Amino acid sequence: MNNQARRLQDIVSPANPTNKNTHFVAITSGKGGVGKSTISANLANVLSQNGYKTALLDADIGLANLDVILNVRISKNLLHVLKGECSLKDILIEVKPNLTLIPGESGDEILKFNNQFLYERFFEESSSLDDLDFIIIDTGAGIGGNTQLFLEAADEVIVVTVPDPAAITDAYAVIKITSKNKDNLLMLFNMVRSEKEAVRIFEHVRKVAKANIENPLNLEFLGAISEDKNVSRSIKQRTLFTDDSRYDAASMELEQVASKLLYRLEQKVLNPSTNNSFSGFFRRLMEQF
Repeated sequence: MNNQARRLQDIVSPANPTNKNTHFVAITSGKGGVGKSTISANLANVLSQNGYKTALLDADIGLANLDVILNVRISKNLLHVLKGECSLKDILIEVKPNLTLIPGESGDEILKFNNQFLYERFFEESSSLDDLDFIIIDTGAGIGGNTQLFLEAADEVIVVTVPDPAAITDAYAVIKITSKNKDNLLMLFNMVRSEKEAVRIFEHVRKVAKANIENPLNLEFLGAISEDKNVSRSIKQRTLFTDDSRYDAASMELEQVASKLLYRLEQKVLNPSTNNSFSGFFRRLMEQF
């Protein structure tokens, strides 16, 4: 990914401020237990390893747990910022160079909070994050309305599933609901025995979607992550497998996934009509609540 990374960095570098855009990638799933949050954290890590300024937004409202996965301690989160109890800068956690965690609320109180004055102050503060290259949004699982709001506001939506009939059925439900607002969705298969297995399942899902979803939908295969004992070990140790076993199968496969996203970012950055920012993203999101 090195040549592509260098090319993309030239495009989004400060020397080209007019082309600076933040790329919002929402990662979701039909059900819990498929590795969605682990994928989110490690994908963000891969991007940061390749020199991209990346933030992880914990948007799994009610079950926010990226702090556990990253083995960091948080004292305040987005809800405290929206309440005016602290600034956005106060809650940001630098996990490592180029990788920042934006902690979410582990309850649903954030969805009930409404104060226009503090919202506006939050939007002003959030402009400090407008120089990010990527924000990876770890959403909740399932088809809840709050999750759909994040998916609708994102540039790219990745649906993570495992090769299990129940998980695939739930993933299809997410795809069907999300297709009402998104005409392009990506599927990522986790804990597979082989890429061939993942492709076979994907082709079946795409066939069913084409036959049953009325809205025009471009459903794409993003990649497959192998079942790997090193991934399980890293989860237990609260470390990132893309740090612990960077050249093992799962890490290399996630590198390929990142490369595909970088290509998509290149196309969007070269499109002068695109102008994304963290503050703009949250303004669009809050307007929907």
